[in-house]
Amino acid sequence: MANKEEKKTKNNIHEITIKIDGDAWQGALDKAFNEKKKDAKVDGFRKGKVPKDIYLKKFGIESLFLPAADLVLQDAYTKAMEESKLIPVVQPDVNLKDINDEHVEFTFKIITKPEVNVKKYKGLKITPEKVEVTKEEIEHELSHVLERYTELVNKEGKVENGDIAVIDFEGFKDGEAFDGGKGENYSLEIGSNTFIPGFEEQVIGMSAGEEKDINVTFPEDYAAEDLKGAKVVFKVKVNEVKEKQTRELDQDFFDDLALEGVDSKEKLEEEIKNSIKAQKEMDAENKYIDKILEEISKNVEVDIPEEMVNEEVDRLMHRFEEQMKMQGISLDVYYQFTQSTEEDLKNHLEKEAYTNVLYRLMLEAIMTLEKIEVTEEEAQKEAKELAEKYKMEVDEFLENFGGLDMVKYDLEMRKTIEILKELNK
Repeated sequence: MANKEEKKTKNNIHEITIKIDGDAWQGALDKAFNEKKKDAKVDGFRKGKVPKDIYLKKFGIESLFLPAADLVLQDAYTKAMEESKLIPVVQPDVNLKDINDEHVEFTFKIITKPEVNVKKYKGLKITPEKVEVTKEEIEHELSHVLERYTELVNKEGKVENGDIAVIDFEGFKDGEAFDGGKGENYSLEIGSNTFIPGFEEQVIGMSAGEEKDINVTFPEDYAAEDLKGAKVVFKVKVNEVKEKQTRELDQDFFDDLALEGVDSKEKLEEEIKNSIKAQKEMDAENKYIDKILEEISKNVEVDIPEEMVNEEVDRLMHRFEEQMKMQGISLDVYYQFTQSTEEDLKNHLEKEAYTNVLYRLMLEAIMTLEKIEVTEEEAQKEAKELAEKYKMEVDEFLENFGGLDMVKYDLEMRKTIEILKELNK
């Protein structure tokens, strides 16, 4: 039998006590015994054949309590939620309140959506930034395009700033070679500041085949403890000298560029202009939406539970970890490189997490006020279009996205934002 007691500690924080006793609890204890006896070792009995009274005499009924509690917990929690009609916004906190051979009691801390009072969300007179693309921006991006297609050619003569010196090197501290200080046929771009200060400048003026000792001092904040502030000597040999050769804007270049309809400098500049404009418009749109939401949030009353913010911090942590993995960096390496800790990262993400939760609650409240709805047909159409965009089957897309309800929710949010843009022009 399951008994439920509900206590409200705040307007959106509920404590539910569930008591399981009688046949339900005794049945759970029996099931727990049947599982435990499979591995129980008792002299005079084969494994799995020990009688219950002998088992209890040796191990005590207390050994069955926690396994039995696990057996009844989920069903009891589900039943309690159905009866209370509560919808948790974060994973409930569960505590074992009391347990003995007659009953078990659990206390669940259930946090539901807090009350949100949006005092003003219309007529804020916020306009998006105007987007313009300057000639300088086009020329700057054009130089980047040309740089990507730059060719390296062998050069006669001495190394100059901007050249590529292909070098062998080995570093010595107090006459002894140190770890990580050796390389062969390394392509060093002079002026890139890739090596420690003073190194690249001393390569300038060297020629292919020339060898030289380069004296430098490691910075005081260098990562390797034994090299901080150390004076070292690098034995360097230049194998080749290469220089960058800028491509001409001729037919060969446009063929390599392979942009449809782009076969002249004018058309390339137009393509670059359109690309910069599209990115600027996207950035301006995001800033415009953020400005609206920030302004509305100044007129919102809500008591956000700490647990909601913590859950959002965990989500942001997971996203950050995935981004680092894409760059081939683990979180442990990131902490070591930045001389920080997991706690530091969580503290850094806390403000963003709070804002995300606040905006989400705020938009949901406005969604209700504006009676915004998305039909099943709209959600299915959106799911189909997104599945086609990502080259996936609809079922596969929905499984990855979180189901049709998540598509529906996403559409509701986007509709709400579009209405806010109209209401605050």
